[in-house]
Amino acid sequence: MSDSYSQRGVSAGKEDVHFAIKNLDPGLYPTAFCKVLPDYTGGDEDYCTLMHADGAGTKSSLAYLYWKETGDLSVWAGIAQDGIVMNIDDMVCAGAIDHFLFSNTIGRNAFHIPREVLAALLNGMEDFLEMLREYMVTTASTGGETADVGDLVRTLIFDATAFCRMPRRQVVTNAGIAAGDVIVGLASYGQAVYEKAYNSGIGSNGLTNARHDVLHHDYAAAYPESYSPQVPKELVYRGQYKLTDTFEDAPLNVGQMLLSPTRTYLPVMRQVLPVHRERIHGMVHCTGGGQTKCLKFVQGLHVIKDNMFPVPPVFRMIQQASGASWQEMYKVFNMGHRLEIYTDPDTAQEIIDMAGRFQIDAQIIGRCEASPDNRLTVEGVETVTY
Repeated sequence: MSDSYSQRGVSAGKEDVHFAIKNLDPGLYPTAFCKVLPDYTGGDEDYCTLMHADGAGTKSSLAYLYWKETGDLSVWAGIAQDGIVMNIDDMVCAGAIDHFLFSNTIGRNAFHIPREVLAALLNGMEDFLEMLREYMVTTASTGGETADVGDLVRTLIFDATAFCRMPRRQVVTNAGIAAGDVIVGLASYGQAVYEKAYNSGIGSNGLTNARHDVLHHDYAAAYPESYSPQVPKELVYRGQYKLTDTFEDAPLNVGQMLLSPTRTYLPVMRQVLPVHRERIHGMVHCTGGGQTKCLKFVQGLHVIKDNMFPVPPVFRMIQQASGASWQEMYKVFNMGHRLEIYTDPDTAQEIIDMAGRFQIDAQIIGRCEASPDNRLTVEGVETVTY
């Protein structure tokens, strides 16, 4: 999969990005999950600010296919949620749980994306923010930019920016992750109390390969605007499935599984952090890099994940369609849990219980042991090491 990933013009490891930013200021807490800055807006030395940018990536191309094939505009609301959650759940891992401001940037090709799609995106964003308010998160949209850039964008790209101001004492720096910690994983799939339907757990990472490896080649001729012409033809839509096909006993069709909106854990953590912040040593959002993401935030530890969730149907489907090794799958996708909390065993059980009240499965998925260097062992379908 890694070779096909690069041939399709993407990188799970973001090596080019890491090269570009290696000399930039890492912020107040270099080990925190996202960059934390001084309180430039308020000038208070006891406060800090977080400003974060991310987006739905190539998942919007998949939404375009599904909308064109089925006429279902609701998929665009999911794309708006993806763009927001990829921001706020990174910020949650640094301890932010309230007082968020959002803006969005939409780049569209107006020949393919009409006003109805724009309305579905922006209304979907507002609906999602309203849901967060119902769970005691203060948040607002500040507006955004919609640009007609057909010379640059083949269909549509949706990005968002989030801002938060918070007390420095509330920052989760990840510097406290240590040998003896256990790891609580919160499931990425199922149906939380604040979700409208079953969530496959796919998130917003690895969608370029998932789309091309799973979906049928018929889509290449029908929608040439949905992929880059530079991608080798043998790597374009080489799967067996149509969007409305089913897979095994999954409760969603293939397109719906690949398009499930990225689950936010903010309503859960809005309850967990005020109670357990001092006993939470670190948090990791298993996005780009999948289950290997934790290696960027530990020092001198062997992270052992030996009690993983069962692999959800969407990832089984992708693995079967692509023929990717399980080692590659665990490196690209979250594989069943997208949030990790590093803490002590007693606190872990309390967090598991709190997640359960939101109908989110949670369990101790592993532990940390001392090691001369950073290592990761994942005991899943197979035992793989990194």
